Amino acid sequence: MKFFIINSFRLMVYIAYLVIIGLGIALGYYNGYVLETSSVEILFKIQGPIAQFLTLVGVSFLGWVAASLVCGLIVTFLDIRDDINDRLPDARRDD
Repeated sequence: MKFFIINSFRLMVYIAYLVIIGLGIALGYYNGYVLETSSVEILFKIQGPIAQFLTLVGVSFLGWVAASLVCGLIVTFLDIRDDINDRLPDARRDD
C-alpha cells in the first residue's frame, strides 16, 4: 500500500507539471495568435509571425518556471507532512 501511495503522489506531481506547462503553452498561443499586440511587439517593436513565435516561446518558458515552482512546493509540503507523520508516534510515546 505504501508503494501505491508514494507512486500516486509522484504521478500527481508529473501530471501537475505537464498540465501547468500545457496551460503556459495555451496562454502563449492565445497571446501570440489572438491578441492584436503582444508584449514582444510592444517591448521590442517586432511584428508579425516572429513576434507571435517569440511570445509563444516566452510564455511557454514562464509556464515551465511556474510548473517547477508549483510542483516543487507540492513535493516540499508532502515531504514535510511525511516527516511529521514519521515523528508523530515518537511524541506520543512515554518513556
